[in-house]
Amino acid sequence: MESFFDLFGPTTTGAVSDSDTDTRNGNGEEDSTFGDLGGHGHLLQQHASCNSSPSEDADCSELILKGIDFNRGFLPPEPQLGNIEYKLKLINPSKQRFEHLVTQMKWRLREGNGEAIYEIGVSDSGHLHGLSDADMSVSLHTLNQMARKLDASTSVLRRKSLADHRSVVEVLVRKIPDDQHNIEVRVAVLGAADAGKSTLLGVLTQGEFDNGRGRARLNMFRHMHEIQTGRTSCISHETLGFDAQGSVINYKYNEMMTAEEISDRSTKLVTFMDLAGHRRYLKTTVQALSGYCPHHALIVISAGNISTMTREHLAIVHALDISFSIIVTKTDLAPPEPVLFELKNLLTSIGYRKIPYLISNEDDVLNANAHQSVEQIVPIFCVSNVTGAGLDLLIQYLYVLSPGISNAEKERLEQEAIEFQIDEIFRVAEVGLVAGGLLCKGVLTENSQVKVGPLQDGSFFSVVVQTIHRNKAPCRVVRAGQSASLSFNTNEPLPALRSGMVILPDYESNEIACGSLFFQAQVSVLFHATRIYKGFQTTVHIGSIRQTAIIEGIMGAGETGIGTNQTASVLFRFLRHPEYVRPGMRILFREGTSKGIGKVTQVFPLNKTHPVAT
Repeated sequence: MESFFDLFGPTTTGAVSDSDTDTRNGNGEEDSTFGDLGGHGHLLQQHASCNSSPSEDADCSELILKGIDFNRGFLPPEPQLGNIEYKLKLINPSKQRFEHLVTQMKWRLREGNGEAIYEIGVSDSGHLHGLSDADMSVSLHTLNQMARKLDASTSVLRRKSLADHRSVVEVLVRKIPDDQHNIEVRVAVLGAADAGKSTLLGVLTQGEFDNGRGRARLNMFRHMHEIQTGRTSCISHETLGFDAQGSVINYKYNEMMTAEEISDRSTKLVTFMDLAGHRRYLKTTVQALSGYCPHHALIVISAGNISTMTREHLAIVHALDISFSIIVTKTDLAPPEPVLFELKNLLTSIGYRKIPYLISNEDDVLNANAHQSVEQIVPIFCVSNVTGAGLDLLIQYLYVLSPGISNAEKERLEQEAIEFQIDEIFRVAEVGLVAGGLLCKGVLTENSQVKVGPLQDGSFFSVVVQTIHRNKAPCRVVRAGQSASLSFNTNEPLPALRSGMVILPDYESNEIACGSLFFQAQVSVLFHATRIYKGFQTTVHIGSIRQTAIIEGIMGAGETGIGTNQTASVLFRFLRHPEYVRPGMRILFREGTSKGIGKVTQVFPLNKTHPVAT
């Protein structure tokens, strides 16, 4: 695949060593990350100007990913914000200096939601000074002491050798937040039918390669018809854990391993959502993406071709602003080059404007992860579920993948009133009705008095949260951004619960607990064959809500309607029953090949005289 390196900005095959490092400047300050592209607006032009030979493409890759050349001996300046810290050296600090360093690490961990990257041997200006083996050993020992002070763990991600027997080292520092058992990342897995999604998850979570006939995917299926057809029809959840040293914890860890034990033993937990790939179940797939709010998405593509369904999934993920990576499977059966060429043209097109990046070694993994959220990089992995080729790089990527939410944003959400979106309803023996979903805002505890709804008339009813489970294990509290399952205690029979309902705080002054049939949204039409007029029926997705709605009015459009790439303020009416909608919520609507996105600007609650607007 080296002949395609010039298409994807690959990393060096020989010029880059196994690790990267950070150094200090002449003022003794520390420098920042490997993953700063420096805001280059000419990255694609830089890439296009590079020669096509593998060695020259490798150097070009360094320019694309870092905006620097390691041979020149510097990195971008250390960022003031974020979870990346440059340290020239950490040799025998005074007690006062040590306490300052610990405080600094604590702040970086908060910025990274429990994860921080330290570059040892790099100055604040980004110059790669490097350290001798003896000084590096002492510096790493000091870093470990700092981490232990905060009950955090350290693991070396990579090391780069410099001249004069010096080196720089990149270290991951991880501390599980005090209010969590582990760091959780939700990952949605999408792709066309027969792309190998369930097989890939089976290999990752079971720890055994596929036999080429789909054996690995059997544990992913929930229904007999899925086993018989080999096609997923509903949402399936699986977990992959990592300990503090980055070792995989899955069902192969020991013979009696359960999902609860994987969660207990892991410092980081990746929760996969295996979504249906057949067009018949597209509404279920879109509902999962909208309701579960995944931190990241994996788009699985067979090495044979990019199907129409895959393009649909890419468009939906892009419209919902979910970061994604691409996994090219079945490379043992077909060469991936034709698909890689198609991906390059698709991702760099006007609709996406992404930078495809082919992952070929561990340096690529770390670089792509560092730049993905800032510079629109799309990592591409070529794997085989039969031979295991490329799976080690994918696992390394999942290990360093972060939730992508800042600590400040997390704290802001936790301080708001609770809002729990119900995605799934099921019954458990001796427990009764259980609601599964995502807590979007606030902090929910056991024995909390809450309201659930809306009912057919738009009202809510009061219940008490009896028990809470996360990752199949009981817990006492769930915080904003976490998924959970809840059981209820009520003196009266529970009315029929459904997906799309919400749980809100129960207090007399809570006037927001009311359903709405009408709402207004500012929308953009992504595609429609002709034009959209008043009376158009479409399926609307708002969080966990999935319901048919009718367009009752298009402001300013008159009789001309709106077409592709046009924006307008649209009045919607739910066709069946009221839903809880609030201003600011993201909306996605689709009908056949037509699709559009937008934000709710105004709602009209039932039994209320005044609308609620932004």
